[in-house]
Amino acid sequence: MKKTLIFGTCLLFAQQLATAQTSTYQPVEGKIMTEWATKVDPENVHQEYPRPQMTRSNWVNLNGLWDYTIQAKGNAAPTSFEGEILVPFAVESALSGVGKTVGKDKELWYSTTFASPKKGGKDKVLLHFVASDWETEVFINGQSVGVHKGGYDPFQFDITSALKSGKNQTLQVRIWDPSDEGPQPRGKQINNPHGIWYTPVTGIWQTVWMETVPASYISELRNSSDIQAKQIIVSPEVSGSEEGQQVKVSAWKDGTMLAEQTINPSGIAKLTIPNASLWEPGNPVLYDLKVELVSGKKVIDEVGSYAAIREIKKAPDANGIQRMMLNGKFLFQYGPLDQGWWPDGLYTAPSEEAMVFDIKKTQEMGFNMIRKHVKVEPARWYYACDKMGMLVWQDMPSGDMGNGWEMKLAVLGSQSDRDRTPESEAIYKEEWKEIMDDFYNFPSIVVWVPFNEAWGQFKTKEITEWTEQHDPTRLVNSASGGNFEMEGTKIAGDIIDLHNYPDAKMPAPGIYGKDNILVLGEFGGLGLPVDGHVWQQKDNWGYQSFKNETELLAKYSELMKKMEELIEAGLSAAVYTQTTDVEVETNGLMTYDRKIIKMKAAQLKPLHEKLYQVSVK
Repeated sequence: MKKTLIFGTCLLFAQQLATAQTSTYQPVEGKIMTEWATKVDPENVHQEYPRPQMTRSNWVNLNGLWDYTIQAKGNAAPTSFEGEILVPFAVESALSGVGKTVGKDKELWYSTTFASPKKGGKDKVLLHFVASDWETEVFINGQSVGVHKGGYDPFQFDITSALKSGKNQTLQVRIWDPSDEGPQPRGKQINNPHGIWYTPVTGIWQTVWMETVPASYISELRNSSDIQAKQIIVSPEVSGSEEGQQVKVSAWKDGTMLAEQTINPSGIAKLTIPNASLWEPGNPVLYDLKVELVSGKKVIDEVGSYAAIREIKKAPDANGIQRMMLNGKFLFQYGPLDQGWWPDGLYTAPSEEAMVFDIKKTQEMGFNMIRKHVKVEPARWYYACDKMGMLVWQDMPSGDMGNGWEMKLAVLGSQSDRDRTPESEAIYKEEWKEIMDDFYNFPSIVVWVPFNEAWGQFKTKEITEWTEQHDPTRLVNSASGGNFEMEGTKIAGDIIDLHNYPDAKMPAPGIYGKDNILVLGEFGGLGLPVDGHVWQQKDNWGYQSFKNETELLAKYSELMKKMEELIEAGLSAAVYTQTTDVEVETNGLMTYDRKIIKMKAAQLKPLHEKLYQVSVK
């Protein structure tokens, strides 16, 4: 099966006609920008299909210039607006064309129109938001169709009943985001940016799109694999299924069908792949999937997807030290702490090309893993990692950070965790569950990280065990560099993770390695500010600063030599801080604007390749 996307040409053309307008859009000036910022076009911004794990032909992209206003929280929907904002860039960002803050006492309102979708009598129209921070209420023609709370998980509303007759429909969105004055997950956003804390991100920050589906339709897929049986396992979910309907699932490679199975709508398909290849760095083999909802010979709905066959587990080496095993083999995992911030778009890359650039450069430098740090990316980022064979550790964005950071080991029942309100705990659990569910299908994700450095860390053992039970196919790093709860020498979760700056160290193998994988979750942070490529000219910051690239590379080479010794002693993975500079932090491998690579790939790759060749018994 050739994997293609049909872009709903008529709908898209109608949408462009409905929203086309003369505009004086310009990015906000005053900060450094990436080279991709100059290519941002309000008529053609982030047009890629946003859900690569479940593609459908009949869809329309709603990104572009919308009207906006900021007003006091709790006021009625506005009847006039301050100006235009470029969706999907947050209102604080330069690329939004606005560059304003909002705060907990105000709300951000959007307004736009879209062409009435063509649909059959029983068809449904679904409106999707890839990400919007934080509380989002959506109105169609003045009617509220739903409220979503969460800044990082995609969501949708069935807007069919709110549509009216006529050529155009009105879409308004109300958003409230308390940033660091609320208990919700927010990552590194703060109202007073400084040091390692950055500019708030309020409102829509990823693609808004719409699709038309039949009354009975495929609403979800859950793809996994069994490397022993060489099987791809697909669990579909059908909304509005009727008696007699079935789901046909088939796996393809290079246009050839390899396996097919027909199941009930609530069934599980197990597709055995002949001569199956396992997905791993250097060999990122993906199999296309075609999933059809059928009634007899009639195809009611069809979606495209893909899957990989891979396994991540832990197992002891010859010395009894737990190792991180990919497809039954030890592979040292090494990558940068990747925060996913942009000087022009903040949480949002200027374009798909820009977003993929970071992953490509990481791979060219010889890294085989990325730790996505207290932020969740759009699905297309993980899709790129899947295709390129890049391993991913996914953090849960931090929130409710009233407790200070201190890395320590705690006996179960001690007071190392933060006391959070029932509301705060519920907000965390709901969004973490949604993140794990929404990104479950991406084989690149091999580790879940519920907490970072005790930031809002609570009920560690309970949350860790709940994470393990919710997704037993991945490893769980309970608290990267945070407080670890113990029973004897066993840490909650699979991993014990030390943070140490700047030098490379590891948890004691003889004490912790028998039960847990040993990880250096953050280290390095070697800083080099580059004049003309910094967020601000003064008071930039790094864990250890250097004067030039030669000094920087010399220190980094020392760290890599030490790393070889640690791997032999029992270390399974390490994370270097960090991919790029971020605002006043200047400890990136690249500058914040991505225009300067501080240590060249040709210098780094040979150092990193040695790490993967260290002999382990």
